[in-house]
Amino acid sequence: MIKRREFITLLGGAAVAWPAAARAQQADRVRRIGVLVGSADNAQGQSRVTAFRQTLEALGWTEGRNARIDLRWGAAETERTQIFAREIVGLNPDVIFGETTPVIAAILRESGNIPIVFVNVSDPVGSGFVESLARPGGLVTGFISNEPSLASKWLELLKEAAPSVTRVALLFNPATASYVEPFLNAFETAASSFSMAPIAARVHDVAELESTIADLGRMPNGGLVVMAEIFTTVHQERIVALAAEHGLPAVYPFDFFARNGGLMSYGVDIDDLFRRAATYVDRILKGAKPADLPVQAPTKFQLIVNLKTAKTLGLTVPPILLATADEVIE
Repeated sequence: MIKRREFITLLGGAAVAWPAAARAQQADRVRRIGVLVGSADNAQGQSRVTAFRQTLEALGWTEGRNARIDLRWGAAETERTQIFAREIVGLNPDVIFGETTPVIAAILRESGNIPIVFVNVSDPVGSGFVESLARPGGLVTGFISNEPSLASKWLELLKEAAPSVTRVALLFNPATASYVEPFLNAFETAASSFSMAPIAARVHDVAELESTIADLGRMPNGGLVVMAEIFTTVHQERIVALAAEHGLPAVYPFDFFARNGGLMSYGVDIDDLFRRAATYVDRILKGAKPADLPVQAPTKFQLIVNLKTAKTLGLTVPPILLATADEVIE
């Protein structure tokens, strides 16, 4: 038999131990994170997901212990995007992390009760994802990748590097760049100020991509600006090759275009956005509401100039432009 004092001591110890065990069990409960992002076929996509995972790990979320990431690639293809969005929502994750406007739209068509964090969305208010940037007001928040004023910057850089350009096309796929209108408006306005004739180059597949760039190359004094969107990102190598083949000076929205042979790139550091998005996923898993997390604008931009490509095109890049570049590829 247990004496009364020993019983009380044992009972008190159990009372302390049970909540502690419960807290430990709750802390170690596996939280599910759905992820739907771009293509696995390029190093950039892999690098971004690695940055996202590493940041979560640093914040205490370890895969196989207290976190599970259900990853789907395929944000570049409309049909696969909807299929994967349905799959992700069906897994009932605690939070979903998605890349690009079409992906977030697809997820929202499948669910209205799962918190969502986005990156690479240009106009979340116009797309109906949030009520305002400062107060999202619902279950969606995240990080803007670009804003329409960038269209003017791209043209300014193109004019500095290739002053002979008088016709310039903005290249995009309407199916994956549904947010393009504000960019196109800014592009047309800026083109006029730089004495350039603007062209809206809408392409829906690789065949149209090839014919459009070939047509532009046959025009005298042509130039190209590539829109920041998933179709152009997936087909980055083909676009860079076509621009070189037809002798077109071109400005691109992301660093990997210039590193793969493009003339110039100016745009946001996407790896940095993925790291910042991981901090929002962490906060939501710890109880924060997306409605209370303001949508944030990009803070890190990069200008990269490929001098080797400039020489191939017969261009002399002004020293002042080289001086302001974050990286010059020779």
